[in-house]
Amino acid sequence: MKTSPLLFYLSLGAVAISGVSAADESWSTIPDIEVYGQHFFYTNNGSQFFLKGVGYQQDYDATATSSSSNTNYVDPLADADSCKRDIPYMKEIFTNVIRVYAVDPTQDHDDCMAQLASADIYVMADLSAPNVSINSNDPEWNMELYERYTAVIDAFAKYNNVIGFFAGNEVVSADNQTAAAAFVKAAVRDSKSYIQGMNYRSSLGVGYATADVATRDDLAYYFACEPTGDNSTSIDFWGYNVYSWCGNSSYTESGYSSRYDFFKDYPVPVFFAEYGCIEGIDGGATNRPFDEVEVLYGQMSDVFSGGIVYEYFMEDNEYGLVTIKDNSVSAYPDYTSLSKKLATVSPTITQSSAYTPSNTVPACPTVGVSSGTTWAAKPSPLPPFVNPSLCTCLMAEVDCTITSDDADDYGSIFSYICAADESYCAGIARNATLGNYGAYSGCSAKQQLAFVANQYYQDSGSNSASACDFSGLATTQAGTTASTCSSLLSAAGTAGTGSVVSPTGQQGTAAGSSSSSGGAMGGFAGLGGNGPSFFDFGKVLFFAYAIAGIVSAVSIFVL
Repeated sequence: MKTSPLLFYLSLGAVAISGVSAADESWSTIPDIEVYGQHFFYTNNGSQFFLKGVGYQQDYDATATSSSSNTNYVDPLADADSCKRDIPYMKEIFTNVIRVYAVDPTQDHDDCMAQLASADIYVMADLSAPNVSINSNDPEWNMELYERYTAVIDAFAKYNNVIGFFAGNEVVSADNQTAAAAFVKAAVRDSKSYIQGMNYRSSLGVGYATADVATRDDLAYYFACEPTGDNSTSIDFWGYNVYSWCGNSSYTESGYSSRYDFFKDYPVPVFFAEYGCIEGIDGGATNRPFDEVEVLYGQMSDVFSGGIVYEYFMEDNEYGLVTIKDNSVSAYPDYTSLSKKLATVSPTITQSSAYTPSNTVPACPTVGVSSGTTWAAKPSPLPPFVNPSLCTCLMAEVDCTITSDDADDYGSIFSYICAADESYCAGIARNATLGNYGAYSGCSAKQQLAFVANQYYQDSGSNSASACDFSGLATTQAGTTASTCSSLLSAAGTAGTGSVVSPTGQQGTAAGSSSSSGGAMGGFAGLGGNGPSFFDFGKVLFFAYAIAGIVSAVSIFVL
């Protein structure tokens, strides 16, 4: 069925004609949304904000590879013509927020963001990109990711209609991946710190979107708990990707009732970051009845702040509400169902002036096995701050450095040096279960290897260049320490086991580099989902670990 949203086109006529000049005003004058307690509120009048959203990203493949010169996704907010085409259709399903999964921070987004603001549509944006995200099975929070995340923040902080950012999406999707939560929480911490350090508006939030997995309760507790006694590491909101209401289900059968009960005491806003099951639908995937809408915005609305339907564009996964052909939009039956259901909802609105938050932060989950699930992330300490200046200073300071950029060759050197003496590699350690992190664990694989090679070279007591050759991948240099580097390197310590300070100044000047966030095995510390395990269990040859496979967090409990 094709719709003709003529009235909405007329209402946007002035904006469509005037273009970006009117747009600048719209995204700067629209009231921003803030978090207060368990709810979202408009900052101009204190009225509660409920998300009525849709996922908006076409041809997105989170599993594909990318290169620095060629992003493998289409930035939906850089295409003003597509925004102009789609916004009227989104408004007919009462959209007031869209979720975008990957944006290119080097592009111009003013026009599209203006059109959205003029239509009273806000944005939730993921900070990651295909293949530039925290790896579930080999997690690290590193310089490449930090530069990508801060670049997106820099590009979108000025728009008042940006509610906030997701520091991760379904990073933990299996019981043996919970160690990765520590690295996502470090990303939350650093993203919040960056927003504050750059004096961006305080209403910009940073959250996480979880899959509906067995460890979901521990995940919710972990991301909201505050082991340091403040909210510097806790999320600002919690997104829940849930597909348990399929077809003609019910509040109880779908599990919505248990989710409501669990989150009624949660300290930050909770919403469905994705919903809209296509399984078991009479007539097929495009006939979703969306019966869950009246429940989400009805009996659940004092706890849940609405949700975001997955998704606007029809793709191979068959979740789309509309299809695009020759730049023309055709809507499926579930588009109409969603519109009709949302037209009838009227959640009770709370005013911030009449609301006093009373929920307290939960206790952090403890490392171990409980109720059949494993939790492998220690709440504190978290992975250290990523400080690009520290990594740069390191490369200038070492006397033995790496000349090869072919990360595929690094593994054998890590193997040789770290097996010779594990203390050489303490500075790049990253074990979330033990809370054991090296100061250089967030540097690139090349920088990590330079640190390790230099440790070996310095300890050899030889001034011979042959002690810093490593099959031609390394060479000696006259290491220098700039005055601006002294304090950073001193804090990290000679062994690389000291504290890392938060970086200052603008960091997100690029869209992110080309390599996977894991690098070439993520440096030595990249083996497995929880870092260099032999640091904790004695001297075991790195090569043996590579052959035997990953030592999981469960092994720690066994040992």
